[in-house]
Amino acid sequence: MVSFTHLDPGTEETLWMEAGVTKLPALVLDDIAGVSRPLVVLSAHPDDETLGAAGLIHQALRAGAAVHVIVATAGEASHPDSPTHSPERLAGIRVDELARALGELTPHSPGAGTLTFETLGLPDGQLAQHQPDVESAIRKATANGRVMLVAPYRHDGHTDHDALGTLAASLAEELGHGLLEYPIWYWHWATPERNPEWAHWRSLNLDVDTTRAKARATAAHRSQVAPLSDAPQDAALLQETFIQHFQRSGETFRFTPPGLRDSATASATFDGLYEHRPDPWDYLGSAYERRKRAITLASLPRSRYGAVMELGCSIGVLSRDLAQRADTLLAVDASRVALESAAERMAGFNHVVLRHAVLPHEWPDVKPGSQDLVVVSEIGYFLAADELDLLYARCLEALSAGGHLLLCHWLHPVRGWPMDGAQVHAAAQGLGLKTKVLHRETDFVLEVLEKPGGHNG
Repeated sequence: MVSFTHLDPGTEETLWMEAGVTKLPALVLDDIAGVSRPLVVLSAHPDDETLGAAGLIHQALRAGAAVHVIVATAGEASHPDSPTHSPERLAGIRVDELARALGELTPHSPGAGTLTFETLGLPDGQLAQHQPDVESAIRKATANGRVMLVAPYRHDGHTDHDALGTLAASLAEELGHGLLEYPIWYWHWATPERNPEWAHWRSLNLDVDTTRAKARATAAHRSQVAPLSDAPQDAALLQETFIQHFQRSGETFRFTPPGLRDSATASATFDGLYEHRPDPWDYLGSAYERRKRAITLASLPRSRYGAVMELGCSIGVLSRDLAQRADTLLAVDASRVALESAAERMAGFNHVVLRHAVLPHEWPDVKPGSQDLVVVSEIGYFLAADELDLLYARCLEALSAGGHLLLCHWLHPVRGWPMDGAQVHAAAQGLGLKTKVLHRETDFVLEVLEKPGGHNG
């Protein structure tokens, strides 16, 4: 989880504009909304739906789609030290503001869709502890057929946003819904260079009518955009520099089409797989796997490395070989079940640490430039393109000067996931690394890439 407050200076909007945030691939409304495909918009607090998705709501309604908004909390904790407004009073104010804001987004034209909303009244700041209540509301709202779920970005950095977005991603995959995620605080704490995932997102163009409707809806959330009183504790939560991120000519969304998976369900997916079959890819018995492992080890340019990090260690078969050529090994996997098996296999290797993490966002706590070898084998296609870019950026940051990044992936189709092995390797070409080893055959491709600098630079 990133650490920030609304009082931080944040990333200037000019940096996002210069990086091209308004020039992203277009999100075509006809592809995601219409009379036959309603929108269910999830919001952690009143105003999230307005900041992140007001334009989408307005245009979907104008196109005749039904839109249902579910707001999980009343946002009563926005001013915890207010000397003038109790949480109960603030909750009432914010729900009233929500109704006015949504009213501003409702087109008054023939053929416009219907807009409904509900508030769940769950405790502000505690959505992670109330997932069953939110899940029940989402299932009820989507019970009559396929919808497009719209939710806060699951890695937005705010605990409520992340909890709601993660739940939405899991349910979208389970129920076959499409998913649009809208960032809010991400624009505040992230930067275009260090967080490259945004470059894979989509932009919904806002026409003049929609832009004006969104501005009116934003202004309706007066308790957030203006001071509650002259007291310092009642200062506006959303400063003008922050609001600028939501005055663009387009709204930005992370789009997951129906039927595709990404890291959101990685732990549950792979835990279930390993529980059913302890060695699902036959690492221990397959002649192909033994040969590929031998080629992997023979391809390493050094006989021994200092610090090694293996991402996606599974049951630890390759890990055991890597441990014999490393001073330290950090092996990571999304499956706790697989790690239990890996722990048995690594018994006696006191220089090996096993870590449960769902990559790339649950990144291990390693110092920049500390890893001499990072191994990414057979996991890249289990990530969406934006997640893979972030993974590579973190790998590059972790590598020491002259360090090696080893990639190895299956080249045949991978059903149900966003990418294939060729795409995974192609995405690494822009990292500025030197190719030290390239091995390609019918079934798999293996590359060892070297970071500039160091004694091998």
